[in-house]
Amino acid sequence: MQTDDILLQDLDADGILRLTLDDQARRNALSEAMLTALAAALAEAGADPAVRVVVLAANGPAYCAGHDLKEMTAGRAATDGGQAYFTKVMAMCSGVMQAIVTCPKPVIAEVTGIATAAGCQLVASCDLAVAADTARFSTPGVHIGLFCSTPMVALSRNVSNKHAMEMLLTGDMVSADRAEGIGLVNRVVSPETVTGTCMEMARKIASKSSLTLATGKRAFYAQQEMPLPEAYAYASRVMVENMLARDAEEGIGAFIEKRQPQWQDA
Repeated sequence: MQTDDILLQDLDADGILRLTLDDQARRNALSEAMLTALAAALAEAGADPAVRVVVLAANGPAYCAGHDLKEMTAGRAATDGGQAYFTKVMAMCSGVMQAIVTCPKPVIAEVTGIATAAGCQLVASCDLAVAADTARFSTPGVHIGLFCSTPMVALSRNVSNKHAMEMLLTGDMVSADRAEGIGLVNRVVSPETVTGTCMEMARKIASKSSLTLATGKRAFYAQQEMPLPEAYAYASRVMVENMLARDAEEGIGAFIEKRQPQWQDA
């Protein structure tokens, strides 16, 4: 299958790149082909100055059903029982999730359907998420004897330990409203308005300095893993470097002079 067939790409005049999962026959599963397509698209988006924000959407009733279990099961036919294949696929998936976090452009999940297992991980890995009130989320690996260990990484960095453990240990489906309540998504709206709401958020972010957004996103995730004193020391260095940037000088000047800033993304 051509990766262009399962991951649609559209860049608008505001610099918003919509990446739409469109492998509906497999419920937009993270097959090898889908992971390859996502990795390439994210790398290109990160390097393209025309892209200011990425929206990760999906067609069909499922946002993403996680790994393609039929594809994974076929991997067991290898002489090692699938160990090398499973290792490869997990590395590919982990690479995509980290690519979302390290992408210098903000990434917003637009969730209109069910997001399960690695699909839930995909939502949790995005910087922001807007969900339709019909969306559902779960990490159901325990139902099939496979704990959602890699989805756990992203999930536990977005919601509290007890909420994450409840999802992981029970495998229960979580409503969109509940997902908002525990911090997995930012907003819940009607299915008819989810795209408009997501694009409004994306345009608001896209109007900012790309340099400032990239600086802030990188610093946000870096400081999370640091002890408090180290985090403040690191963030202070980032602030100093940011203050010396042309866009910070322009933005502060525009604020003082009560005019719109003219960003140069530098």
